[in-house]
Amino acid sequence: MNKITVTNKKDLARLDRNSAAVYLASMNSEAGRRTMRQALNLCAGLLSSGNADALAFAWHELRFQHVTALRTRLAETYKPASVNKILAAVRGVLKSAWQLGLMSAEDYHKAASVKSVKNDTLPAGRELTQGELTALVSACERDTTNAGARDAAIIGLMYSCGLRREEVVTLALADYEAESGRLVVRGKGNKERTAWLVNGAARAMSDWLAVRGDEPGALFVAVNKSGRITNYKYMTPKVIYNMLAKRATEAGVKSFSPHDMRRTFVSDLLDAGADITTVSKMAGHANVATTARYDRRPEEAKRKAASLLHVPYAGRGA
Repeated sequence: MNKITVTNKKDLARLDRNSAAVYLASMNSEAGRRTMRQALNLCAGLLSSGNADALAFAWHELRFQHVTALRTRLAETYKPASVNKILAAVRGVLKSAWQLGLMSAEDYHKAASVKSVKNDTLPAGRELTQGELTALVSACERDTTNAGARDAAIIGLMYSCGLRREEVVTLALADYEAESGRLVVRGKGNKERTAWLVNGAARAMSDWLAVRGDEPGALFVAVNKSGRITNYKYMTPKVIYNMLAKRATEAGVKSFSPHDMRRTFVSDLLDAGADITTVSKMAGHANVATTARYDRRPEEAKRKAASLLHVPYAGRGA
């Protein structure tokens, strides 16, 4: 891979002309900026033999051959989904370089045209069974403190609406309409979608709101060790991760990730016969193909087909 020059200190100081800085500043969330900056730091290090980070690298000098070589190098180490996320960051900073007049439209479009890596792998994680979901909710119900009410509402919300943990912690009280069960969710790219809480999920939310009160602020807030609510600030996604791990231990449920709740939401809806386009919109997926990766039905069809064949082996004890 040909090494690209490092941006000089004068250009680095002028961050309004720095394509990486402009690209990162255009992102809506701090988590998104942090993730993409890490991706760009990785690429800058590879392309400059470790001599530059994202802000010091001369992105406007990248050409089609450089991005192609970078794609190949990344694919040797990382999974397709990770490679494609990193390439998305590179395309974003290249677009900023073009918009700032630092590279021509032709050079930008050629460099950005490098294709993503095909992703035929199964999504990581697992689906939770109905028994496991019941056990998790029961663990929350046994906890008679405010934390128990809050955690039951969060688990009900994550399963019935398929929310990411980042989406859960950014919800405001004003985003939920108790009378109808309507919830406004802000997903990736600050795109809004509507979710609906019904049956048990709505009841769990009602119980939580009864103890939370109507103070403006975050929908879900911290509860201290004595079970009291002391402020209405937004929690971090890490709190959701730790809470689910705690409830899993209490419920005797084997380890799972917060994203597995979302995976279960999609899979169970499709199994129940919901239209995949509708499920995709409910999940906030930009592409139906993403939703289809969580569809268990083709695998069940293959399992049933395999059972049609008979291997004539009776076993050693026969």
